[in-house]
Amino acid sequence: MSTIDLPTVERAADALFAADAPHGVSLALVVMQAGTVVFERYGQQPDTVFGPGGPVTADTTLVSWSMAKSITHAAVGILVGEGRLQLDAPATVPEWQGTPKAAITLQHLLNMRPGLEFVEDYVDDSVSHCLEMLYGAGTHDMAAYAAGLPLLHEPGSCWNYSSGTTNIISRIIGDAVCPAGGDRRGTMEAFLRTRLFEPAGMHSAIPKFDDAGTFVGSSYVYATARDFARFGDLYRNDGVAADGTRVLPAGWAAHAATFTAHDTDTGFAYGAQWWLWPDFAGSFACHGYEGQYTVVLPDRELVVVHLGKSPSAQRPIVNGRLRDIFRAAE
Repeated sequence: MSTIDLPTVERAADALFAADAPHGVSLALVVMQAGTVVFERYGQQPDTVFGPGGPVTADTTLVSWSMAKSITHAAVGILVGEGRLQLDAPATVPEWQGTPKAAITLQHLLNMRPGLEFVEDYVDDSVSHCLEMLYGAGTHDMAAYAAGLPLLHEPGSCWNYSSGTTNIISRIIGDAVCPAGGDRRGTMEAFLRTRLFEPAGMHSAIPKFDDAGTFVGSSYVYATARDFARFGDLYRNDGVAADGTRVLPAGWAAHAATFTAHDTDTGFAYGAQWWLWPDFAGSFACHGYEGQYTVVLPDRELVVVHLGKSPSAQRPIVNGRLRDIFRAAE
């Protein structure tokens, strides 16, 4: 087993949780090595327009934001392993039949390469299909909103990070697990609970759904920091949970970590609904808005979770502190 320099981790945590930290607010930090939590620290939820804040503990469920995309990847993997979904077949989106969009495969969607228009922006005064989907005209049926946007590029030819793409995948998962006319939300919730969350030990996980009964796989899973770490550890162990249960098909973690694009805006690379840290070979990660991270470093037997509230301009500060933690396990 690899060793980790805990004083280095402690110094990084001190910087992340400092009252005047320049990156914003850190709410939770969990460092898991070889399946065991070796360090954790929790902060204070700030007051918001939705209500007062309060102390964060090991039992506090926090929002994933886009880390949910990687959970969606896991749900796809279960169905691919059973032969219920095919990666290279045309995506099962009824409204695309008989149109050029019919050439879009599930693999294109997983790699963020469907060619569909989608502006992933979180600023109110900018054009944002993401905000329109989550909070505007698309909120009742997010997959239908995203699937109806124009095809701008030949499928597979252009990488474009898109929450809408993930919600199309979520609807495909729902169609595969729920019979026509059935309780889509209930069936999908049971599928996630019994096939993924419970076997992986993620007992706190709460997925959210839109009015059409589709899991909002782009953005909304609530869980404790420890449970996000357990999810990362599931991928570190190639889909095998801590108790030895195989949850995902063999090789599905490698599928997540297979390079598909480099994002020049962030400096990160992309696989399949997972990000890659190029300066740490073999690493792959769940990323979410405001500095949510679950980073998996298999060669160091390490999973690191950070949850917080950091503006995008200050995110590199958080990334630097996390890199300090990664290097502590060299």
